[in-house]
Amino acid sequence: MLKSVVRAVGAAVRLSSVATSTARTLPLSCPTLCSPSSAITRHFTRLHTEGDKAFGAFLSDEIKEELKIQKNSNLPKMSGGWELALNGTEAKLSRNVAGEKITVTFNVNNSIPPNFEEEAEQGQQKSAEEEPEIVSSPNFVVDVTKQGAKHSLVFDCHFPEDEVSHAEGEEESDIFAIREVSFQPEGDTDWKENSYTLNTDALDWALYDHLMDFLADRGVDNTFADELMELSTAAEHQEYIKFLENLHGFVKCN
Repeated sequence: MLKSVVRAVGAAVRLSSVATSTARTLPLSCPTLCSPSSAITRHFTRLHTEGDKAFGAFLSDEIKEELKIQKNSNLPKMSGGWELALNGTEAKLSRNVAGEKITVTFNVNNSIPPNFEEEAEQGQQKSAEEEPEIVSSPNFVVDVTKQGAKHSLVFDCHFPEDEVSHAEGEEESDIFAIREVSFQPEGDTDWKENSYTLNTDALDWALYDHLMDFLADRGVDNTFADELMELSTAAEHQEYIKFLENLHGFVKCN
C-alpha cells in the first residue's frame, strides 16, 4: 500500500515537471502561438519626386519628337546581296562570293563623331530645316574567309572625320580607311593579340592601295560604306528611341 502511494506521488511530480518545462519552452507570450496572423506586413513606398515627374514629362515629349523625325521604322537594305543580322547594338553583314565568305561587323554604340556636337550648337542658330543631320559612322571589321584556309584575313576599318563628307567640286576619295590588317583563326570573334598585326600608318602606299582594291573586289567600297553609314544611322536612332522609352518607363515606374 505504501509503495503504491509513493509511485502515485512520483508520477504526479514528473507530470508537474513536464508541464513546467513545456511552459518555459513555449511561453504564452509567443506571438506565433498567440496570434497566427500576427506576421508584420511591410509596405514599401517608391521614391517619386517632383523632379521625377518633370523628367518623365520631358522624356515623353522627347520621344514624340524623335518619332516625328524618324524617317522609317524599317532599316534600309544594303545592295549587293548582303544579309543583315542584328543583336542589340551589334550588326553583322555577310555575303558569299565565289567560295569566299565576307563578313562585316560593327556596333552603333559611340558611332556619332564628337565634332557633331559643335555642328549642332551652330545649327541652333539656324532654322530647323538647316539643322545638321546626325550621321553614324562606326568602326567596322571585315573578315574574309576562303575555303580550305585555316585563317581569315581581317581588316579593321574606320571612317576618318575629314573623309566622311566631300565639298562640291572636290575630288572623291575613299571615305573609309584601313587601320589594321591581321590573320586570325577562322571562326574566332576575338582579335588575337599574339597574331602579327599590320598597322597602315607607315605602310607603303602601293601595298595599301592593293589592300583597298582587295576589299573593293569583294563589295566593300565607297558605295558599301555610304550604305553602311545610312544603315548604322537608322539603327542607332532606333536604339536611341528604345533607350528613351525604357528610361521613361523606369522613371515613371510606381
